[in-house]
Amino acid sequence: MAEFSSALSVLSSGMRGQGQRLRHISENIANVDTPGYRRKTIEFRAAVEDGRRSGAIEAGPVQLKRGDLPRIHDPAHPMADAEGYYDGSNVELVTELADAREAQRSYEANLKMFEQVRRMSTELYGLLKR
Repeated sequence: MAEFSSALSVLSSGMRGQGQRLRHISENIANVDTPGYRRKTIEFRAAVEDGRRSGAIEAGPVQLKRGDLPRIHDPAHPMADAEGYYDGSNVELVTELADAREAQRSYEANLKMFEQVRRMSTELYGLLKR
């Protein structure tokens, strides 16, 4: 039964990680036109319990995409400088939509496996109770 518990823990960590990833992607999409906004990403790393890897994942710190922001020419914009330019956002909508689809599918795959393991453990428990 410990194997089922371990599997459920690993799968739930994957769902939590993809949920966090989707939240950051949503923020990026919401701010695609926000001047000066930098794209947020997170990386996953292996979770360590009692000095060894458990198979679970944990999200690392939020990272901002570095580099120059695109300069947008719009003299009427309130943030425009004397030459009529302001810093745009470095979020690319197509990239965010592709990342969102990948995160959603990863979440769904973890969820299906979670349901399968839960069902198997329930059936085994029922057999052992007899």
